[in-house]
Amino acid sequence: MVDLARVQKELHECNRDFQVSGINVSLKGDSLTHLIGTIPGPTGTPYEGGTFNIDITLTDGYPFEPPKMKFATKVWHPNISSQSGAICLDILKDQWSPALTLKTALLSIQALLSAPEPDDPQDAVVAQQYLRDHQTFVGTARYWTETFAKTSTLAADEKVHKLVEMGFTEAQVRSTLAATGWDENMALEKLLSS
Repeated sequence: MVDLARVQKELHECNRDFQVSGINVSLKGDSLTHLIGTIPGPTGTPYEGGTFNIDITLTDGYPFEPPKMKFATKVWHPNISSQSGAICLDILKDQWSPALTLKTALLSIQALLSAPEPDDPQDAVVAQQYLRDHQTFVGTARYWTETFAKTSTLAADEKVHKLVEMGFTEAQVRSTLAATGWDENMALEKLLSS
């Protein structure tokens, strides 16, 4: 059975230093076993400036079994399926240890964005492009980041303005929108329940 006290502690610790790491984990619904992780695209990569949502499901064996994680945000990367968001990363499989946390797993995924492993791909087409036509790979990855992982400033400001008009503080609104991948309805639900 999932250690719910540990999950709550991990959520608190991860979100406590959100301003520094940019990494956030929040509930997807009302269960502690289905979460959304948010990671910023690493600086100096085609993913820079993007915000990537990771769907996290905790099995009954957690923390002795790895969490099931996949990208909810479309991403162009050799180790991430461009179709399903599945992630090829050893710590999410046979190298998982109960000493690891959701935050360390998300940090490892962020590091994977910085250092692809095209020789152990999840998406063979992307891996071939990475190896054979690196410039096209970088351009495509940057385009996907712009298209799927960035919120336009205008749209973001409109969402913030709408929620602030409902009586919430701007800081509250911005952090909640960031935690929900800028989903206005999820953010409103979360703000109303806090």
